[in-house]
Amino acid sequence: MEQIFKGNKPILISGATATGKSTFGIELAQKYNGIIINADSLQIYKQWKILTARPDNSEIRKCPHSLYGHINVGNKYSSGHWLRDVRQELFKAKEKGLRPILLGGTGLYFQLLLNGIAEVPDISSLVKLEADKIEQNEGKNAFAKKLIKLDKKILERIDNRNPVRTRRAWEVITQTGKSLADWQDDTPAPLINFSECIPVNLISDTHWLNNRIKKRFNIMMEKGALDECKNILKLDLWNADHPSCKAIGAKELISHIKNGDDLNTSVEKAIIQTHQYAKRQRTWFRSKMSNWHKIDVKNIYNYIH
Repeated sequence: MEQIFKGNKPILISGATATGKSTFGIELAQKYNGIIINADSLQIYKQWKILTARPDNSEIRKCPHSLYGHINVGNKYSSGHWLRDVRQELFKAKEKGLRPILLGGTGLYFQLLLNGIAEVPDISSLVKLEADKIEQNEGKNAFAKKLIKLDKKILERIDNRNPVRTRRAWEVITQTGKSLADWQDDTPAPLINFSECIPVNLISDTHWLNNRIKKRFNIMMEKGALDECKNILKLDLWNADHPSCKAIGAKELISHIKNGDDLNTSVEKAIIQTHQYAKRQRTWFRSKMSNWHKIDVKNIYNYIH
């Protein structure tokens, strides 16, 4: 079974939260002289270590790791930033003779890695302010209506009922005078070609995963997840709307600290949120990664021993 990993192609490991990606990745890195490169959008944040299940010091000592905990909570960090950072890490890995093992649960990161991303200029604060006013005065659906006149081309590619997508398209054409569709058509080549890597999706049955999620969250609590949340509040970094504060369970534990919610109830809610998040991840992976190698978590060690 281990035959699929032989050679020196980059290895991509995706999977829902709590499927054991880190352990599997470390085993492969030790066996194939690899470096683990983070592909999880929350494990990049310095102040979230326990709640995001970031590799701990003992795991990091086992093999090289990169792009973990290098961004402060509250700072702007987009998928485009991640892609630029990964480009540098892939170059460094090649220089050092290390095999890249990209590992995480953020499907969008893998999609951009394999398909590239349009290099759209940053949107100015003035254009964003104008978009805010349109949203406040005319409603979130206003952008789709405006795009009928401004940019019919992009309307053929995006979900017109998704206000995030339509606003983004409106901002791009307003900022640059060029359709987002044209920017997409000019997308540079992907960093990694699908045919030149080993893409793996870890799968499991729902009952096994839900039990593991519950057990893992209780361990997180024992390790100090509550203190981690208290520290975020102490540093005045908590902003429920910011992408960096979307760590599963954070909202529930923060509410316990700030509002006096029952701790056991908060923990149960956090576990339920994690179950739902894992379900969304698995749905996404089934839809977007149907051509990836699928490895059942119960058979992982057949591939490394």
